Amino acid sequence: MSNIPDDLNYTKEHEWVAGVDDGITVTIGITAYAAEQLGDVVFVQLPEAGSTVEAGDSVGEVESTKSVSEIYTPVGGEVVEVNQTVVDDPSLANSDPYGDGWLFRVRVEGDPEDLLSAEEYTALTSGES
Repeated sequence: MSNIPDDLNYTKEHEWVAGVDDGITVTIGITAYAAEQLGDVVFVQLPEAGSTVEAGDSVGEVESTKSVSEIYTPVGGEVVEVNQTVVDDPSLANSDPYGDGWLFRVRVEGDPEDLLSAEEYTALTSGES
């Protein structure tokens, strides 16, 4: 079973969200479960810093040796930072999805919707939901 940190929120599209409680800026990445399902990540395309996104928007792609998957933003607001390190070394999405493999940060406008707790995400990924 994938490592699912308790201190993060999750989406049904297998992204994680950190910093929801501070209400200002959140960090978004793909979960270890998503990285395992994708296989070896070879390319990451992220939104541009300074762009405005709406919750639920497709904002980029993760390409692996198996497939291409869309990245959806679970929050709306302004993209304030992208992780150039993961763009330069996409394998970080596999090796450290909750650390150096984070994808982008958004200054949140409005409340995030439909986020799951670690317990709810565990149930989703184990087929109980």
